[in-house]
Amino acid sequence: MTKKEIANKYINYLEKGDIENVIKLFNQKGIVDSPLYGIKKANEFYHELSSDTANSKLHLLGIFEENDSNSLALYFTYKWTLKNNEKVEFDVVDIIEFDLHNKISKLKIIYDTVIARKLVGQLGS
Repeated sequence: MTKKEIANKYINYLEKGDIENVIKLFNQKGIVDSPLYGIKKANEFYHELSSDTANSKLHLLGIFEENDSNSLALYFTYKWTLKNNEKVEFDVVDIIEFDLHNKISKLKIIYDTVIARKLVGQLGS
């Protein structure tokens, strides 16, 4: 699979809540760097995200890849319904770094967390 095909699978799996297949796109040491959840192993991050999520809709705006690079950027809109039915929508850029086998080694998530941070914080209450 090409990096772009993996990126498209990632978006599809994430939208469906298919966490096990999302995690399979990562290598064993794969990590996620999230402004909301911190730096975690992919397995931990996606299970935590899944437990906070009732539904999500993703609209891919673009995939950006440089020639001879081991990374690419996904740009998408994320419509996130939390488990308490609060909704938040924001644009996201995910920077995905691949290993030599086209497995994801690191995914860095970039977005404005002002509203999401408040709503996720309320889930623990």
